Amino acid sequence: MSTHTLSVLVEDKPGVLARISGLFSRRGYNIQSLAVGPTEEQGISRMTICVSVEEFPLEQVTKQLNKLVNVIKIVELEPTTSVQRELVMLKVRADATVRSQVLEVTQMFRAKVVDVAPDAVTVEATGTADKLSALRRMLEPYGIREIVQSGMVALARGPRAIAANR
Repeated sequence: MSTHTLSVLVEDKPGVLARISGLFSRRGYNIQSLAVGPTEEQGISRMTICVSVEEFPLEQVTKQLNKLVNVIKIVELEPTTSVQRELVMLKVRADATVRSQVLEVTQMFRAKVVDVAPDAVTVEATGTADKLSALRRMLEPYGIREIVQSGMVALARGPRAIAANR
């Protein structure tokens, strides 16, 4: 199985997310990552869905997605022809004895400190899944108290846009 990233333009209506995720669920596919947000056009949302499937079943799922009334357009984004990013926030134990070391690791990854407490710092970073995993591994020895990570968002490279064109 391989991971595929789909950019799906949908009408911004109640129940659309449930219908789309249900389609994957009924087929027995696990969605690895899902991010949904507004687009440049009012009333339309973009879903970025990462799923592990083989090529042929993905084609079947894509055809079924296209049949859903609220789906406007589906494009598979290749890693080489798209920009893909995730966001992670980590709350790390950082008392006075190790705080400077934690801040040094944070700077190495071009991450930002977004909150400071007497015994912890909260770090925010964006990047590829590999970069965020490396940051996590570097901060684990200090003690990670909490983690939250977004799903992947992605756009095709270059001037061409994936627009609704109804």
